[in-house]
Amino acid sequence: MTIGDKSSPRPSHRLDPGSEGGVLTGSTRVELQSAPGASADKKPRLLARLRDGLRSRHYSKSTEESYLSWTKRYIRFHNIRNPAEMGAPEVNEFLTHLAVQGHVSASTQNQALCALIFLYKHVLGKDLGDLGPLIRARRPTRLPVVLTRGEVKAIMAYLEGEVRLMAHLMYGGGLRLMECLRLRVQDVDIEANQILVRDGKGFKDRLTMLPATSKQDLLDHLCDVRKTHGADLADGWGKVEMPYALARKYPMAASDWSWQWVFPQKNRWINHATGSQGRHHVDESVVQKKVSEAVRRSGLTKHATCHTLRHSFATHLLEDGYDIRTVQELLGHRNVKTTMIYTHVLNRGGRGVRSPLDSL
Repeated sequence: MTIGDKSSPRPSHRLDPGSEGGVLTGSTRVELQSAPGASADKKPRLLARLRDGLRSRHYSKSTEESYLSWTKRYIRFHNIRNPAEMGAPEVNEFLTHLAVQGHVSASTQNQALCALIFLYKHVLGKDLGDLGPLIRARRPTRLPVVLTRGEVKAIMAYLEGEVRLMAHLMYGGGLRLMECLRLRVQDVDIEANQILVRDGKGFKDRLTMLPATSKQDLLDHLCDVRKTHGADLADGWGKVEMPYALARKYPMAASDWSWQWVFPQKNRWINHATGSQGRHHVDESVVQKKVSEAVRRSGLTKHATCHTLRHSFATHLLEDGYDIRTVQELLGHRNVKTTMIYTHVLNRGGRGVRSPLDSL
């Protein structure tokens, strides 16, 4: 891969929408990944190698797209230079630019740093070493937004159908939005009142509770989903996307009821390359919009989202006197320090201290 010299003037360039790895620089096209039909002995291009490295380590789709995006921004920032010809000074310059000129948050800058560390370590086989005097974006200390029980009830009143059921599971079991959407039928044990969260954040499995008040609604919902699945099978479809290599190891499992999504989409997706059809889980944007609308209609002024339900779940458990270690396990936190943020929320305001104004 030939990349322009850094000393040359920065050219005008943009990503070619027809190819994820192509970059147009004037009339010159720089290919960052191999084109279809390339010879087998040709070394894969940079973005293709990065994508393969991420997938081989089972990174999520969102992380994959994020790391690819940061790699493209890094290359464009340095005038389309080959990352293999650069190192710690160029990474430092890029990250400092994000903090000083870009005014990005600390989490955004850290995400860019993680993407570049992965690129150099696992794709280029190069140790960045000491990045030097890196200007880091300031990380503010913020408390999570937490709803009162009455506010949760008010939001639920404006939700209906399967979105209401999802909100019940997120608040009642402390689920993240994507953990809820990626539930499969076999992950829900209705008799034992528990939910198995597979491959949660940090590739960790955990058990959490299934709210007793949601059991009947969940049973009715699964009954409808099974009817839809049966109709799909009768039409010759009914297969679901399988994790990792299980589709090859168990060819018939994709159509098995236990592997189906608890919250499938209304319409089947079509793979235009193979002609196969199936159902993916509900898109997260659908739930986010419905919850946002319910918050607005309930008249709340708090910036509440789907994740706020998880924050409220943890806080309300601590209010009820449950041990912080128990809450830590239910949330799936690696360190109890992460869970302790909710104890700060409990102490906020005048809960344990009486205002001197009240004694006048």
